[in-house]
Amino acid sequence: MLFDRVLIANRGEIAVRIARTLRRLGITSVAVHTPSDAGARHVLEADLALQVPNYLDIEAIVGAALESGAQAVHPGYGFLAENAAFARRCAEAGLVFAGPPAAAIEAMGDKIRAKATVSAAGVPVVPGGAEPDDALESWRDFPALIKPSAGGGGKGMVLVRSAAELPDALESARRTARAAFGDATLLIERYVHSPRHIEIQVLADAHGHVVHLGERECSLQRRHQKIVEEAPSPFLSPGTRARMGAAAVEAARAVGYVGAGTVEFIVDGSSDSYHFMEMNTRLQVEHPVTELVTGLDLVEQQLRVAAGERLAFGQEDVRLDGHAVEARLYAEDPARGFLPTGGRVLLLREPGEPGPAAGGRAAVVRVDSGLAEGGVVGSEFDPMLAKVVAWAPDRDSAFRTLDRALARTAVLGLVTNLPFLRALVAHPAVRAGELDTGLVERVLPELVPPAAAAGEVPGEVLAAAALAFHAQPQGDDPWEVTDGWRMGRPAWTTWRLESRDGVHAVQVRGLPETSAEILVDGESVPARIRRGDGELSVTIGARTVRYLHARHGDTLWLGRDGAAWALTRHLIGDPGDRPGAAAQGDGVVRSPMPGTVLLVKAQAGERVSEGQPLVIVEAMKMEHTVTAPCDGLVAELPVQAGQPVDMDAVLAVISSEEL
Repeated sequence: MLFDRVLIANRGEIAVRIARTLRRLGITSVAVHTPSDAGARHVLEADLALQVPNYLDIEAIVGAALESGAQAVHPGYGFLAENAAFARRCAEAGLVFAGPPAAAIEAMGDKIRAKATVSAAGVPVVPGGAEPDDALESWRDFPALIKPSAGGGGKGMVLVRSAAELPDALESARRTARAAFGDATLLIERYVHSPRHIEIQVLADAHGHVVHLGERECSLQRRHQKIVEEAPSPFLSPGTRARMGAAAVEAARAVGYVGAGTVEFIVDGSSDSYHFMEMNTRLQVEHPVTELVTGLDLVEQQLRVAAGERLAFGQEDVRLDGHAVEARLYAEDPARGFLPTGGRVLLLREPGEPGPAAGGRAAVVRVDSGLAEGGVVGSEFDPMLAKVVAWAPDRDSAFRTLDRALARTAVLGLVTNLPFLRALVAHPAVRAGELDTGLVERVLPELVPPAAAAGEVPGEVLAAAALAFHAQPQGDDPWEVTDGWRMGRPAWTTWRLESRDGVHAVQVRGLPETSAEILVDGESVPARIRRGDGELSVTIGARTVRYLHARHGDTLWLGRDGAAWALTRHLIGDPGDRPGAAAQGDGVVRSPMPGTVLLVKAQAGERVSEGQPLVIVEAMKMEHTVTAPCDGLVAELPVQAGQPVDMDAVLAVISSEEL
């Protein structure tokens, strides 16, 4: 029989997703959380919650499971999911680990050992060499790819194009492997041109039954990190699918695998030849697309297998129905080199229901998310926030459904990769299924506009923000209402609206709810505004545009069709009735990402030159030097070393005038 109580040794969207299946099965869910995660969504959605120092503390998590009365532990993915010591410690404590045996984790966690094991089972592998048996310095088949044996996620991989590059590449790869994984052992493989990344989902019980659930196409990547995944692949023929599925089953059998796992292959884009890369001994981030085309709940299957049940179906019972595609929503800024971002979630709109769902005659949208309004996204954890998944009877319809779902998604309060995702899923090569792992990098200029253009605020957005601010009093005093009232004709009220692309002066007079006059870039237009629950309906001339909106102090976020803009207001006085008489904004220097001020290299009142370092911010173990945008005097310097800062927090203000 299944368990009564299961502890989820994870956080974020995967912990929420596991809790939903546990609730459906009538199993009590137990969450763990760090002090900073006490109010997180996965904690709120679980039946019980216990605090641990961190998500990698094996003894604390096992102790929490025992304290809660849990019979089993589900590791999710990441953190301890592929930690053989954790699996063994659970067994020692009398807890069932809802994952594979520790021996299987170890066998597949070492890339060199994994290749040898599956090769002996008849699974094709990429030709290559490995330490300590091979002298990698003597490799002569270029281009080649160097990989850390203990690595994953693309970290430490180095492409080598000639023998001259090899010594430095090996040194760099060893240094990265030692720092990231504690093991400097490397392997080298022949580089596959125009490769496609295809993975096969396998499921095995403890009674010797192993099946595969078809493939996932994971070729849309940036720096070896997946962005968009789909099932089935538009590339594989039925014959190749069957052969790769059989190879994946043999790879799983070779290590005595039990549970859900993924066998990853590299496929030559010019042929149907394929080679084993690695096996992920856990649930994958992209597992929802497999669930949507098979109608199976993989978390439920993991739990049933862990409880000792036999698989209730055989290979002949597995059917792939329709097409599913998933996009990963990240707290990152594509216009700033995909730097991680952060902030408080002021408004959240998710277009589908979370949890497994089978396909049907109509399109399906599913969202797996760890977000909640009011929650804070920081730089402490992985920046993935949610996954938006679409199913439809055919591939084209699935991509169109996903694009519409992304357009209806909104996260106001922080910058995300939503516009980038919409551009990617709409790209002609993606829609045509002409995919390989280098496609995203090649077309990146088409997907991410230059930084200046990416931050540019459309005039109608400035007008909408000015109307929204204009309709709000500055304080409780009715005399502070900024409607420009005076005897006779209303006066202009001028707002200085700061955004990522600079400072804008927008003038307003009149009543926003009836008819106000706005000057944007000297052009006067009549406008009015209506408010709803989290929405603004702005009519400018004959055009009405609806925006989602949220306020945090003097900053207003506006969102529409997946795009979002943040504007901070400053009332800069009454310039009278002179259109365009707005003050010029000073040079405001903002933090490029959430982090901690490591060093302040300037002082208030100091004269600085354009490009001169002002502040160094540390985030995600990287240092970012923030420089002066222009010549001038440091008018404000509100931060100090050791101070945590949000993304776009003001670090300094540079004035071109004498103080």
